[in-house]
Amino acid sequence: QVQLVESGGGLVQAGGSLRLSCAASGSTFSPYVMGWFRQAPGKEREFVADLTWSTGRKSFAHFVKGRFTISRDIAKNTVYLQMNGLNPEDTAVYYCAAQDYSDKWYSWGQGTQVTVSS
Repeated sequence: QVQLVESGGGLVQAGGSLRLSCAASGSTFSPYVMGWFRQAPGKEREFVADLTWSTGRKSFAHFVKGRFTISRDIAKNTVYLQMNGLNPEDTAVYYCAAQDYSDKWYSWGQGTQVTVSS
C-alpha cells in the first residue's frame, strides 16, 4: 500500500510563490500518473496538474498554466508543484494522488492548506 504525504503549504501574499511536495512511501511505488488536485471551501475538488511518472509528460488545468509547474524526483519518489503568481482564488487544500494503469486514482494524500491573502 502506498502512502502519500504532502507538505509545503502555508500562507502567502498575492503574487507570491509556494512549492508543494508529495512524498510516497510504502510498497513498490510505480504509478502511471501523479497528480495534484485542490478543493476550496464550498467547492468541488478540481484537477490542477499531473505528470506521467515514466515519461515526465505534464498537463495542467487551464487556470494554472503558465503559473504552476509540476516535476518529479524519481529517486525520492516525490512529486512537486511549484506555484508562482498566486492569487486569492488559489486558496484551497491541495492534494496529491497516484493513478494506476487503469486510470484509477488509488491513493490520496491528506492534503496541505494553501492560503493566499490579498
